Amino acid sequence: MENLARDVRKLVGITLNARQLAAFKFYEDQLVDWSAKFNLTTIRDSVGIRSKHFLDSLTCMLAWRGRQPESLIDIGTGAGFPGIPLKILCPRLKLALVESVGKKLDFCSHVVETLGLENVTLIKARAEELGQQSQHREKYDWAVARAVASLPVLVEYLLPLVVVGGGMVAQKGENGPAEAHAAEKAIQMMGGHLQQLIPVLLPGVAEERYLVVVDKVRASPPGYPRRVGLPTRKPIR
Repeated sequence: MENLARDVRKLVGITLNARQLAAFKFYEDQLVDWSAKFNLTTIRDSVGIRSKHFLDSLTCMLAWRGRQPESLIDIGTGAGFPGIPLKILCPRLKLALVESVGKKLDFCSHVVETLGLENVTLIKARAEELGQQSQHREKYDWAVARAVASLPVLVEYLLPLVVVGGGMVAQKGENGPAEAHAAEKAIQMMGGHLQQLIPVLLPGVAEERYLVVVDKVRASPPGYPRRVGLPTRKPIR
């Protein structure tokens, strides 16, 4: 875990304490054990998990521009990425993990409960549904997603959940700039403004990665997100 601590310090300027290192080690071990049964991830070696899951998740902090949000919602969290690593590093963060697959949410619940992570809400739902619910619509400082959908679709999922003055982060691969261009209309319609594209370099990972950062500058229109499945079938272009 020494290499992880070094890489986190270099990446986001935070020194992990003993409790945080132990939490990441437990998370890693549980991810390997559960994946053998439920195929939570195809990455099951320590180096891969620490770089492509843990460090990759923590790069979202680069989008916060030095100001940690009070609340964050992670859409399509899967096995807890990027939400749980961010929570381990930022214990005061109010976190909502959203996942539609029960086994994946069960795993997240197991990790959250065993580690004693407070102020974490686990939600089994689709993003389209949450965006139309008053208890979630425009209630979060930031929304994040990783490997969930194309950017025009993600914008429709995420921005309606974010307060005006907040933002969203979409973790993307080498096509990040092209996706950002394709999502210009969706960003504008949902009340957003493309703030920046942040290139990300992970230790031992050759592939290009980007954080697509969008500021929420005005309220999202009430008809969005559209009903379940429609944003994917008919993305805003």
